[in-house]
Amino acid sequence: MLGQGFVSAAAIAASVLFILSLGGLSNQEKAKRAVWYGIIGMAVAVAFTALGPGIGAYWLMIPMIIIGSAVGWYVAKKVEMTEMPQLVAALHSFVGLAAVFVAWSADLERRRVMAARALEAGQQEFSAFAALVATKAPDELTFLQLEVVFAIFIGAVTFTGSVIAFGKLAGKVDGKPRQLPGGHMLNAAAAVLCLVLAIAYIGGAGFWTLLVLAALSFFIGYHLIMGIGGADMPVVVSMLNSYSGWAAAAIGFTLSNDLLIVTGALVGSSGAILSYIMCKAMNRNFVNVILGGFGGSQGPAAEIEGEQVAIDAGGVASALNDADSVIIVPGYGMAVAQAQNAVSELVRKLRAAGKDVRFAIHPVAGRLPGHMNVLLAEAKVPYDIVLEMDEINDDFPNTDVVIVIGSNDIVNPAAEEDPNSPIAGMPVLKVWEAKQVFVSKRGQGTGYSGIENPLFFKDNTRMFYGDARESVDSLLHLLD
Repeated sequence: MLGQGFVSAAAIAASVLFILSLGGLSNQEKAKRAVWYGIIGMAVAVAFTALGPGIGAYWLMIPMIIIGSAVGWYVAKKVEMTEMPQLVAALHSFVGLAAVFVAWSADLERRRVMAARALEAGQQEFSAFAALVATKAPDELTFLQLEVVFAIFIGAVTFTGSVIAFGKLAGKVDGKPRQLPGGHMLNAAAAVLCLVLAIAYIGGAGFWTLLVLAALSFFIGYHLIMGIGGADMPVVVSMLNSYSGWAAAAIGFTLSNDLLIVTGALVGSSGAILSYIMCKAMNRNFVNVILGGFGGSQGPAAEIEGEQVAIDAGGVASALNDADSVIIVPGYGMAVAQAQNAVSELVRKLRAAGKDVRFAIHPVAGRLPGHMNVLLAEAKVPYDIVLEMDEINDDFPNTDVVIVIGSNDIVNPAAEEDPNSPIAGMPVLKVWEAKQVFVSKRGQGTGYSGIENPLFFKDNTRMFYGDARESVDSLLHLLD
């Protein structure tokens, strides 16, 4: 057993490592080291917490740690990069469910201690969390009850919301917004009932109030996320990330665990900031995202004139050979086709020929913030040629060739040209301003949001149909 001083020192060290990890992830060159900071910080946190004063039942704890670690390792090794967004959503659900279970356990321990006091057994020896509860004054126990309520509500909403987000990202749940009759009124009524139950619980009602509170919160999480369209899922994932952080922080207060409070606050605040950034990138109001489906057209969308004109690999290669400047816009289709390595080789050949090649990354490209950056880093694409939308959007008029690989909504000119479009006002990459645009797609289908793209019908656009990896591979031997 370690003394409380050692545990507190370890918590401070782990907190510093988590902060360094979060800060390092903002830079691609430091990201790998930042991940290791997080790994080491978590290892320190788990080890010193398990060895802290009053902790026991190692016969149960150690097997659970081993099993959990093995499952996590297996899943992380098995999952494809295209499945990473849904994996993140699934992991958020675990945090939420853990918060609910810990909160229930905390209240059961509170009741056990209170029962002992009522029987004038206040001097009874308690261990672990019960020993902490036994030292609390009545007003502190009230705060403990508030923390339990908050943890259950946020945790339950996070759990079912994350499960539905996982389903929508994985294609197992319909991506269209779906709600029961009554829509938001059902959510509001459930929230009001949660408040009534919380008041009853704090007023002395039984444990059943927490069970019903959790059930209503599970429903709110389910119904809330079911009512959000699939195109808003990147925002939803970052929002649920924030929720899981606040749930962890609430449990940290309940358990008087400073490390959980710091870690939960870091996750909660960073997730909230990321949600704001994502909403700004999509010209969406955060409240509107939470309360409804994608977009909301004010009238009939503009009709699209013209036809999609296809081109073969020879035509694309000829244009690339003649070009001096090239911008590549990757999207989720590149991830699905696992074309990042072929794209990296294409870039290497073009740069070797003296051409200026860069990547344009939209903040919501893919299914998760930073999804494209990770894929390109994995394929050894130089960091300095991967630019964000704000850094490169003004350069398209001076660009000879743009290659769009598996992107749709983030290069849709309807966002600027059609006020009735569901994505009207959304900042997009203005690829149509380049001299030539080649769009690599499997077929003529719409994007994730189901919105038709006028870009595909413009005079300077040619459709390069086929699997993205095979299409890019076919270009390599045709380049000078």
